[in-house]
Amino acid sequence: MITGTASPHEALYARHRAVLPDWLATYYERPIELTHGEGRHVWDAEGNRYLDFFGGILTTMTAHALPEVTAAVAAQAGRLLHSSTLYLSSQAVELAERIARLSGIPDARVFFTTSGTEANDTALLLATAYRGSNQVLALRNGYHGRSFSAVGVTGNSAWSPTSLSPLQTLYVHGGVRGRGPYAHLADPEFVMACVADLEDVLGQAGGRVAALIAEPVQGVGGFTMPPDGLLAAFKQVLDRHGILWITDEVQTGWGRTGDHFWGWQAHAAAGPPDILTFAKGVGNGMSMGGVVARAEVMNCLSANSISTFGGSPVTAAAALANLDHLVGHDLQGNARRVGGLLRARIEAAAARLDVVREVRGRGLMLGVEMVVPGTDRPSAQAAGVVLEAAREIGLLVGKGGRAGNVLRIAPPLSLTVAEAEEGADILEAALAAAREDYAARVAL
Repeated sequence: MITGTASPHEALYARHRAVLPDWLATYYERPIELTHGEGRHVWDAEGNRYLDFFGGILTTMTAHALPEVTAAVAAQAGRLLHSSTLYLSSQAVELAERIARLSGIPDARVFFTTSGTEANDTALLLATAYRGSNQVLALRNGYHGRSFSAVGVTGNSAWSPTSLSPLQTLYVHGGVRGRGPYAHLADPEFVMACVADLEDVLGQAGGRVAALIAEPVQGVGGFTMPPDGLLAAFKQVLDRHGILWITDEVQTGWGRTGDHFWGWQAHAAAGPPDILTFAKGVGNGMSMGGVVARAEVMNCLSANSISTFGGSPVTAAAALANLDHLVGHDLQGNARRVGGLLRARIEAAAARLDVVREVRGRGLMLGVEMVVPGTDRPSAQAAGVVLEAAREIGLLVGKGGRAGNVLRIAPPLSLTVAEAEEGADILEAALAAAREDYAARVAL
């Protein structure tokens, strides 16, 4: 019941809770409504300004209210909002041509979807149809979306609400470098151990495995990643068995890691993947995802199919403008340079605080793992304190990891040096607040 004395914010939150699912998570003890943004900043309904280091869960790839994207959306909306794939679309064809070239996959075909979940769903459909099998390999701690089939290949228990699945999923090691039975090994030995584990799992599969799906950097899992080259070593094994490699680039794509345009390129020794999925940043906030696959795989479906909303004229126009800006302004290079500075600043702060176990990631995709001070035990509470404290000072960051104890830092790729320094200062103060919170609780 909303009382007459409730503030507009409290009234909105009450309405939210009354009509939306209980399992729909919101950040902060007092959730905020974002009303507008510009560049790397956003404002809430109460007029507070924040430096945005999470970009709509890595979706605002270039900048908030980027003029080129805004103009492209407005111009196309004034002509035609929607048509579907039953009709030709010059915008969708041009975008598909560009993405096919950028993907690194020879003789590539592109299918547009409305989200990363739908893209991974489609990739699994293609792989299982092509191989005639519902057996799929996935990395432990991975996350690939919220649909029934995507949950079926999710190796992160915090995001897996059901054990039922249309797929038989076999999980292998390799996504988490710093924890687990192989964490003590040097990188070459780590790769060898993970390959041996893959071979062992395949020996027990007892069937025709369709594909391996893997994030080059695990997003929801807390920005964990294997040593460079692991997936290439996996691909050598997969190729011997005819198993497809699906690279989930929903969070790593479009230059976010700085070193590469796609995450798979850190594992390129064995050649490109068979299937690549993308979403989030391509439309800079517009609802778009997609699948790239070599023609033989993409064209294997024998039944009719269309996409009602995938690659719509408006979203395709936005994506084209966004890609033009991203490539033309070398935002991948900016992610490498400014991301390196930001990481160095965070590492320096973390070295003085035993509430931080590890700073990891690359480019503008950084994770800060929080623990109970002086131990190796994950602390979701410490991460929560940092999240709240950073917001109070004017910085928005994300949170993830299987235990909910990893801060996820992923600002728009146009982040400036001054903004990186400002964000690092705020984050340092918020990390110190988490350490002080623990000390206060121990004192009680």
